[in-house]
Amino acid sequence: MPRRCWVFALLLLAACGRPSPEARQQAPPAAPPAAQTQEEKADPRPVILAFGDSLTAGYGVEPGESYPDHLQRMLDERGYAFRVVNLGVSGDTTDGGVSRLDAALLLKPRIVILELGANDGLRGLPLERTRANLDLMINSFQGEGTKVILAGMTLPRNYGPKYVRDFERIFRELAKQRGVVAIPFFLEGVAMNAELMQPDALHPNAAGCRKVAELVFRHLEPLLR
Repeated sequence: MPRRCWVFALLLLAACGRPSPEARQQAPPAAPPAAQTQEEKADPRPVILAFGDSLTAGYGVEPGESYPDHLQRMLDERGYAFRVVNLGVSGDTTDGGVSRLDAALLLKPRIVILELGANDGLRGLPLERTRANLDLMINSFQGEGTKVILAGMTLPRNYGPKYVRDFERIFRELAKQRGVVAIPFFLEGVAMNAELMQPDALHPNAAGCRKVAELVFRHLEPLLR
């Protein structure tokens, strides 16, 4: 995919609740996951956990139009008996993901789609910390028998070629080392298409979220068979 698409896509990620100058120094506290409804508690289907930031949460789209919502409909249409749980928090970093990890593990997911890290890079957090956090989350999920899909991310070129290169390498290397499924670029086919973006030209609209879901589904379906 052209480099300009990667750059544009990270502008979208920056809109996951843009931090104030003070907030850039420290990750914001993660919002607790919503309590399960009685209907969810009674649902016997195994869980596919969408664990991420605003791209997972569905920032700026109507309820029912996030990529996890579209993914659920795709599963239902194809007869896959799984329940998608959306644990996306706008603006979240990998620190926030670690702080929410215990709650995520309580759901006993069969598969997790791990989409975190871009906000770390945008805030200039140490890459070793981002890598360690992602590795901890992957290992924790795998330790419970959960299959992991890791969403690859990048950064704007003005962050410097070495920082960007080292950041991108985190996702590739962790996927290889931990034997997880890798999505090379989470926003492939969406970032530079105006028809798939909201009017602010930063966030995917409902159709864009569906495109993201289609990309995720292509990597997810082999794990369902």
